[in-house]
Amino acid sequence: PLTLILTGIPGVAVSSPWVALPLCCLYLLMLLGNCSLLWAIRAEHALHTPMFQFLSMLALADLGLSLCTLPTVLAVFSVPAAPLPFRACLAQMYFIHTFSAIESGVLVAMAFDRFVAICHPLRYGSVLSGSLVAGAGLLIVLRATCLVLPVAVLMARMPFCRARVLSHSFCLHQDMLRLACGDVRPSSWYGLSAVLLTKGLDSLAILLSYALILRAALATAAPGARAKAFGTCVCHLCAVLLFYVPLLGLSVIHRFGKHLSPLAPALLADAYLLIPPVLNPLVYSWKTKRIRRRILLLLLCRRG
Repeated sequence: PLTLILTGIPGVAVSSPWVALPLCCLYLLMLLGNCSLLWAIRAEHALHTPMFQFLSMLALADLGLSLCTLPTVLAVFSVPAAPLPFRACLAQMYFIHTFSAIESGVLVAMAFDRFVAICHPLRYGSVLSGSLVAGAGLLIVLRATCLVLPVAVLMARMPFCRARVLSHSFCLHQDMLRLACGDVRPSSWYGLSAVLLTKGLDSLAILLSYALILRAALATAAPGARAKAFGTCVCHLCAVLLFYVPLLGLSVIHRFGKHLSPLAPALLADAYLLIPPVLNPLVYSWKTKRIRRRILLLLLCRRG
């Protein structure tokens, strides 16, 4: 059976405890932060609003994105490298790109939520109804699963005849594609099209939303109202930057950075998959008093 070998960080020995321990801590922090965030939103009735419903979707996407990489990442740095069956690698690749597309779609929905809240506050409740939020969530999931599925189908039909060593401790489309032989252009071009139809269009939609938000905030005469409007967008802007900056950097390096050190794509890939799920709950908990209060109450109850 076809197998692939995963690698860790270039220059770092495989099965290094001093790397495995911080990674375990990061995954534990990710699980604790996102689960606490979901619990706080569910327990606090005042947080049952479209903004926090979208935040719950973001936390679920972060959990899915991290959990599908957890087994291979910890295995690479904890035990000597073992070949990974091709089908397992293909499944991991599919779920990584699917959850990534879901998270990108949720960030667009959150940007639209901020646009309506700031530019049309009197119509917020009527525009962002419960049925619209549920429909948006379903559409985001269907778009991601349907667009990424052909990527996995095309990859499953590719022959592999080169060295079967991947560049990361998890399976990514471009990384697997460089090991394939034969005509890789259909898979490569469809993969690029899927990225443009998800992350490309999503980033443009977010930029448009914030351009309209900026125009509406600057048109407000009161400085306090401007500060309040910008303050409601800080958390979402942090989430957008944490997600898109490593993603765009990784995409550019995989396609045009062949001359760069292997350390650059390895670190960017780890940052893309680990940093947003860890920091998003911390940012929203720090900024939202009700979430912070609920999490503190949970911690106090457990100590008691």
